[in-house]
Amino acid sequence: MPAARGAPVGLLGVDVGGTKVALRAEAAGRPAYERTFRWPPGADPAADLAALDAEVAALRTTWGPVHAVGLAVPATTDATGTVLTWPGRPSWTGLDLAGACQRIFPGSRSGYADDGDLAALAEARHAGRDDVVYLGVGTGVGGGVVLDGRLVPGRASAEVGHMVVDLDGGRCDCGRTGCLQSVASGPATLRRAALARGGEVSFDDLRAGLRDGRSWAVEAVHASCAALAAAVVSLGELLAPAVAIVGGGFADGLPGFVPLVGHTARLSARPGRPAPVVRAAALGGLSSLHGAVQLARDLVSTSERNAVEGT
Repeated sequence: MPAARGAPVGLLGVDVGGTKVALRAEAAGRPAYERTFRWPPGADPAADLAALDAEVAALRTTWGPVHAVGLAVPATTDATGTVLTWPGRPSWTGLDLAGACQRIFPGSRSGYADDGDLAALAEARHAGRDDVVYLGVGTGVGGGVVLDGRLVPGRASAEVGHMVVDLDGGRCDCGRTGCLQSVASGPATLRRAALARGGEVSFDDLRAGLRDGRSWAVEAVHASCAALAAAVVSLGELLAPAVAIVGGGFADGLPGFVPLVGHTARLSARPGRPAPVVRAAALGGLSSLHGAVQLARDLVSTSERNAVEGT
């Protein structure tokens, strides 16, 4: 339902992950509401949606009304809002996500978008930049493109992690070989380090090995940064963004990771076409969540504009 005239508009962002969900609600004059919960065991979509419904009901009871909701989702959906694939939670395949949003958020404007796209939107607006590409390095590699201050429209999200960087490379979770994700994701980097070390490597092991200059750690990380730099340079050739922002928990947790991507990208530029400037994500692991709030804010702005224009 629309907010009463003069009343603060309640905005809710929901960042849907494979194992947990983060919520952030904002309204003028009220403290922000933040909450994270884990999906119930069993990976049953009905139980997942019931858990989300209960969390939203609790938010409304303790915090206040919500008028617009933005969801950041890692799943691939079709034009009707049906989930086509989500490797992190395959049981959601075939789920009517659009219908679920209407049931869980009745009376609220709601929308959803790829989590990488929304992370790009949040980072671009935080940086005050109109033209940005974003690469999020974590369990996978996500990404998004913002041009002229808006997400690039299209029939699908900008699947930066599935850009092919090595046709003879390793097999990606998507089933293809050579995707950026198969080279530069956190798990791919750890597997490469473990192979070189001859034993299991945890994230803490990798960080310590990188700090101490261990060859198995340095070489594994350099290969990931080189693949990401290649993606940055290629996106620069296609879109000419001013800035490439690299974020995600894995990249954020390794000192020197993002500067190495930027250095390698600069070396790969050609005369007359400099590579985009590479910067670390300012919002860290919260980029997608803040992007979901931005989506909710845009939904309200669109509603108000349509009301003024009579559409």
